[in-house]
Amino acid sequence: MRILITGICGFAGSALAESLLERVEGARICGIDNLIRPGSEGNRGRLRRMGVEFVHGDIRAASDWTQLPACDWVIDAAANPSVLAGVSGPATSRQLFEHNLGAMGNVLEYAKQHGAGLSLLSSSRVYSIPALAALPLRVEGKRFQLDDSRGLPAGVSARGITAEFSTAPPVSLYGATKLAAETMALEYGQAFGFPVWITRCGVLAGAGQFGTPDQGIFTYWINAHLRRRALRFIGFGGAGLQVRDAFHPRDLAGLLLAQMKCSDAAAPRVMTAGGGAENALSLAELHAWCDQRFGAHAAGSGDAPRPYDIPWMVMDNTRAAEAFGWRPETGMAALLEEIAGHAGSHPEWLERSGL
Repeated sequence: MRILITGICGFAGSALAESLLERVEGARICGIDNLIRPGSEGNRGRLRRMGVEFVHGDIRAASDWTQLPACDWVIDAAANPSVLAGVSGPATSRQLFEHNLGAMGNVLEYAKQHGAGLSLLSSSRVYSIPALAALPLRVEGKRFQLDDSRGLPAGVSARGITAEFSTAPPVSLYGATKLAAETMALEYGQAFGFPVWITRCGVLAGAGQFGTPDQGIFTYWINAHLRRRALRFIGFGGAGLQVRDAFHPRDLAGLLLAQMKCSDAAAPRVMTAGGGAENALSLAELHAWCDQRFGAHAAGSGDAPRPYDIPWMVMDNTRAAEAFGWRPETGMAALLEEIAGHAGSHPEWLERSGL
């Protein structure tokens, strides 16, 4: 099996490459990356030592695709991953559009040309922000907890958000680009006869992630706490009650591989995947873990919300479990310890991540 991974020098792309090489005998992996993300250059040498064929190119440029060999599958892991992209930070709205949606045309034309299957890594942020803000929640200890005592809206179970949850706008500019890319991928696959799988991922986390306050929050918070950087709970009363689940890309690799091997044309093509309720923490709980691990470090508080903030997001893995017997294998305790160990060994990591 020959697999092309876009954005291969990013955290997810490089971790997927490593895991797939371990899981698939005789796998050959090619990757393309423009290396513009701070820290991504550091993964290039490691990938080459693993035998990955690396192409320095930009997937937004059609001419750069001519450098790539024919492959059986494409894993599209290239994107601007921040929900604030286009409204805050260095990336403009035009750059967000070009990276996350415009480039998808080149991905799809490549799959069409070579008859390659496509695995699109999408996001939990394709869901309606007003609908997420309206979820029935209660405060339980240091976190928001889903309150199912009065029933739950469509697309929500006690285990989390499903693929059927509302995607009505607004979903953020970032979410809109990912949702539009999903639609185009499914239409191309139907029109030109190649398989398409869409995985709406929760928070990916692990050692080697380039964490920032708006993307990779578990990695960022652990590194910043260890370095005694200023930390602040923002919005929702300023108490850090907001909840996210997390899982490792090596666990995601198992799901993607099961999808690639699936020959059932009737299998659902859009799935949610994340840490699930077992791998979910509030920001306050994460901070308490850091206090215990590294020593006390006070966090500030600010009640003013940021654009697109939501109080609770946990992914329901039921569909992936029923279709493929998949569940994340790395528990939250192991995930946090892995990140902490890496943070201790790389005192410069926040600077490498561009902070």
